[in-house]
Amino acid sequence: MADVATETGRATLFRQVRVFELSLPAGAGEPTDVLVADGQIAQIGQPGLPVEAPAGAQVIDGAGHHLLAPGLINAHFHSSANHMKGLLPSLPLELFMLYESPELPELAPSPREAYLRTMLGAIEMLRRGVTSVQDDAFFVPAPAGDIVDAVMAAYRDAGLRARVAIDQPELPEGQKLPFLEDLAPAWLRRQLARPPAVGRAAMAELNRHLIETWHGAAGGRLTAAVSVSAPQRVSPEYFADLFELSQTHDLPLFAHMLETKTQRVLADTQPRFAGRSLVRYTHDLGFLDRRTNVIHAVWVDDADIELIAEAGACVMHNPVSNLRLGSGVMPFARLRRAGVTVALGSDEAITDDAVNLWTVAKVAGLIHNIEGLDPDQWPSAREVLRCLFEGGARASLHEGELGVVREGAMADLMLLDLDTLPFTPLNDLPGQLVYCEDGSSVRLTMVAGEVVARDGRLTLVDEAALLAEARELFAGRAAALQAAGQAAQRVYPYYLEMVRRAAAYDVGFSRWVGN
Repeated sequence: MADVATETGRATLFRQVRVFELSLPAGAGEPTDVLVADGQIAQIGQPGLPVEAPAGAQVIDGAGHHLLAPGLINAHFHSSANHMKGLLPSLPLELFMLYESPELPELAPSPREAYLRTMLGAIEMLRRGVTSVQDDAFFVPAPAGDIVDAVMAAYRDAGLRARVAIDQPELPEGQKLPFLEDLAPAWLRRQLARPPAVGRAAMAELNRHLIETWHGAAGGRLTAAVSVSAPQRVSPEYFADLFELSQTHDLPLFAHMLETKTQRVLADTQPRFAGRSLVRYTHDLGFLDRRTNVIHAVWVDDADIELIAEAGACVMHNPVSNLRLGSGVMPFARLRRAGVTVALGSDEAITDDAVNLWTVAKVAGLIHNIEGLDPDQWPSAREVLRCLFEGGARASLHEGELGVVREGAMADLMLLDLDTLPFTPLNDLPGQLVYCEDGSSVRLTMVAGEVVARDGRLTLVDEAALLAEARELFAGRAAALQAAGQAAQRVYPYYLEMVRRAAAYDVGFSRWVGN
């Protein structure tokens, strides 16, 4: 990539870049100029007709072999475990969470710790061309205003576009899971009956703080969402509180639904669900609509899919996380046939052991091939890219504004070098974006018209200093994490038996390969 001619000014002119356009047979047109101004794509020129650079604009020469594409949208993420990647073995979700998010006071972060761990994910995403993230941030042992502020400040400083919710269960542990109270000894039943440290009233105040302080901050780059965590983890009253906020402020509502078979079994084992799946339960409460992000949706059946489609809700597909936790294979083809919008997410760093949306796209393009031998039902590379760009934009309520290179759209862009190994020779651009690219060809990341990463380094923060500080700080937290793991061992046998009972329970279908 040629040198930037100037570093000042609100405008940027990309010279001689190939513009990503999925509707074109080749996935991109001939080299042309693209002007960015005031955070938006102001003009896309015609091949052979140069666009004039405004006074003071920075000029970036694509030399005819760089692709200007929309920035990647990470539609589902949890920033709170960025410092734990690689720490845990693969386990079913309900066992994994014992080690990943134990409610222990000694694990409470300082604001600086929350800032640094959020920054770790932001750095990794921006380097690889992710320009926007939906962070369903959970907090151990409980959320607090200064910790929420630290998360938002990290995204502000890094330059990432972020939509953030506070993920906080409201019901005691025993009400969220099947079989466990019957399996538990008396000491564990007392523990399972203990309500969370932060209840409905305190969460209302925290959500008010998030919305009033941060929604629309950093020139609109930072926005809020609301999160129930999962329908089984909250009361109908608290669910109603968050749904009202979603409607009043037009915010996405994040809800993990039917990620695991254990969650599917809840329909028959908890009276409040009365044989209804979590999707049906949410629908019956009146809380399933176009703003709802149905996260995972692995163990949905055809009736659930129909309800999701009718509501206009979106599904957040996290195929790498689903593999890591053995959750199963989401019925991608059935969802798409029903007209459901599917977006792609990395989930948290500890269930991917990276925050690499390129890997997510590749796995999404491969894992569904083993659902059957009819290749017409397998996702094409172009379909995966639609999920990555259009699906992510729709889920975050930025349809037509993000995920496209179009005049008037937000200037959240990445520049990829097509003279790299993933694209040499250039046989099929969509296919090579999905199956070959790993983030190594990303040369520049732009958010809201500002270059925030170039040649593998962030431009707005001292990346080396932040990483050095993070290494030192989290090395000092290793003992606390180890102690938390040892504490989890005491309850592990009871949770394991619960998971095994759920695995043996007949729900009429399976999402596990080979069953």
